[in-house]
Amino acid sequence: MKLRYVRDSDYNQVRGALNDWWGGRQMTHLLPRLFFEHFQRTSLVIEEGDVIVAFLVGFVSQTHQNEAYIHFVGVHPDYRRDGLGRRLYETFFDTVRHFGCDTVRCITSPVNTGSIAYHERMGFTTSFVKDYAGPGEDRVLFVKHISQE
Repeated sequence: MKLRYVRDSDYNQVRGALNDWWGGRQMTHLLPRLFFEHFQRTSLVIEEGDVIVAFLVGFVSQTHQNEAYIHFVGVHPDYRRDGLGRRLYETFFDTVRHFGCDTVRCITSPVNTGSIAYHERMGFTTSFVKDYAGPGEDRVLFVKHISQE
């Protein structure tokens, strides 16, 4: 399997897989094309042959230049538990360290218990924030300090 940075041309393949990878949940609205156009130096895919089986979309914060943000990560259901997520995260950490980042942040919904457990295993600390995304839109915030790794 090959790990590489995203290209604009990857967008349609990733978008076409999103809802299936999330068991039919409508997810495509959370990943607009702009991420594939503007964050190629910090976003990654893993492909087997010509098929993308995992991806991570992230970027360096323009407000807090020592921080990076992971916006979206997906692994094809047939490839989960193969270490692809960890490989994406570790490559992202290495990439954003190169840009001067020592902190990585991301968020999820409180109902996404699998994501919460995964991030905790990856060494992220978690905090619950009520109404983070508006009234009734609670989120779990993750933060990981990567400067010592």
